[in-house]
Amino acid sequence: MVRVMASGVFDILHPGHLHYLKQAKDMGDELFVVVACDETVRRHKHEPVTPERMRCTMVGSLKMVDEAWVGREGGEIFDIVEAIQPDIIALGYDQRFDADELRHRLKERGLNVEVRRVGECSEDLNGTRKIINRIIKDHSRGAADEDDRDR
Repeated sequence: MVRVMASGVFDILHPGHLHYLKQAKDMGDELFVVVACDETVRRHKHEPVTPERMRCTMVGSLKMVDEAWVGREGGEIFDIVEAIQPDIIALGYDQRFDADELRHRLKERGLNVEVRRVGECSEDLNGTRKIINRIIKDHSRGAADEDDRDR
């Protein structure tokens, strides 16, 4: 059994997430997904829209996911890698990880884990920020149309 580990925020599930997780699952037999905890999301990205437990439940409900875990704040990524013991870590096409640096640090810790990056998703709304910006744009346009009707 080849165990694959993927990770991400998964704040608003979208086609890009499904693409990433499907490609990760295709790399092995089992897919374990680490969902970033709320504190990590706040520190590196934004205030999460959806709480960590809810994001973990949604990701864990996806057909291709065998197990979903909430990441640990303050802990090293390597703590959870040691707990999951993957054969492969699948990186998203847009994740900031430096694959070579990650390989080096895994090897330093005596972890024999292959690191692969998945390909980009061609869907138009393939990112949480794109979806949020689209909602804001559409909402703003709708509000402006209402203002015009009120005049």
